[in-house]
Amino acid sequence: MTEPMTRKTDLLPEGLEDRLPEGAARITTAMRACLDALNAHGYDRVRPPLLEFESSLASRMAGETGGVKTRKMFRMIDPVSLRTLALRSDITPQIGRIAATSMKDAARPLRLAYCGDTALIKASQLNPARERLQLGAELIGADTVEAAAESAMTAIAALKEAGITGISVDFTMPDLVQTLAGGNAALDEDATDAIRRELDTKDAGGLKAVGGEAFLPLLYATGPIDKALSQLREYDSEGALTTRLDGLAAIATRIGDRARVTLDPTERHGFEYQSWFGFTLYAEGLHGAIGRGGTYKIGGSGEPATGFTLYLDALARIAPQPEIEPMVFLPFGYDAAIATRLRSEGWRTKAQLSDNDDPKALGCTHTLEFGKPTEL
Repeated sequence: MTEPMTRKTDLLPEGLEDRLPEGAARITTAMRACLDALNAHGYDRVRPPLLEFESSLASRMAGETGGVKTRKMFRMIDPVSLRTLALRSDITPQIGRIAATSMKDAARPLRLAYCGDTALIKASQLNPARERLQLGAELIGADTVEAAAESAMTAIAALKEAGITGISVDFTMPDLVQTLAGGNAALDEDATDAIRRELDTKDAGGLKAVGGEAFLPLLYATGPIDKALSQLREYDSEGALTTRLDGLAAIATRIGDRARVTLDPTERHGFEYQSWFGFTLYAEGLHGAIGRGGTYKIGGSGEPATGFTLYLDALARIAPQPEIEPMVFLPFGYDAAIATRLRSEGWRTKAQLSDNDDPKALGCTHTLEFGKPTEL
């Protein structure tokens, strides 16, 4: 008998992959744990559609620094409305739409959770996956230190519920340059953009070349939160950042020993629409971020919100392996009532379909004998 051949038509596009039983089980277990944690903290789950009108997705999270780019989305023409549809690349704008429309009259602050698939036309070299399972929570209608602290702590709680250890949170200040430039009449919009670009690349030489020498200390005000805040306070002689720095200190105090807290005030990667506060989550055993969050305003309504997204695919790689669930092989002639009772007690069952069925090869740990599970 020849081995089955993989046909060219069976190949998956670059950046897409099947999740086989073991991997799917890890993701499902982590997803359930995180959603249970969000539910316990008062976040109600919603399920927005996979497709929306492109204009709606683009407008709900425009942001001052670029926002959601529709060019990253798969787009198509809706044969019904003849308008352009987009396959979501981020669920957060959809939550903003729900808050501004269907739930505009709901009591604030509004706490919503979500989980679903997203897709990108092209991914990055650091993360080549073009289909991603996104899970998160949004707290809508509050722009306070307390709301920002709740968001960060809820994200940490969800990770811990999924069994993640060695968690660290890296704070950032997405609108830092705009805030500082606002008090400097010599800096026009072009100069501010140039300074922001050089800070993004952490290029001290480039920063000097574009007239941003005064911003050099920002490159070095990084690291453990207390040390970095102290450096920023010393730099901020005019007090333009006092309220923000006090807010970061308060959030770090609320987090306490739940996670290690650091600060990189100029980091903007992944913070396309955040306002005064952003944070990136990391965990022991994983190279790269495990989640991001921060404060923002919903496009269209301008309502303040704060929230976070967890990267479930990455999270599942370092989450504890789910325990093997016992499974009972049901031989020909089994009692259906007994099988139903076993399933209600938490057993999995697999019924015999032919004389050639091998219980162990089929993943069974027990077989039904004399009305009781017997270990194989």
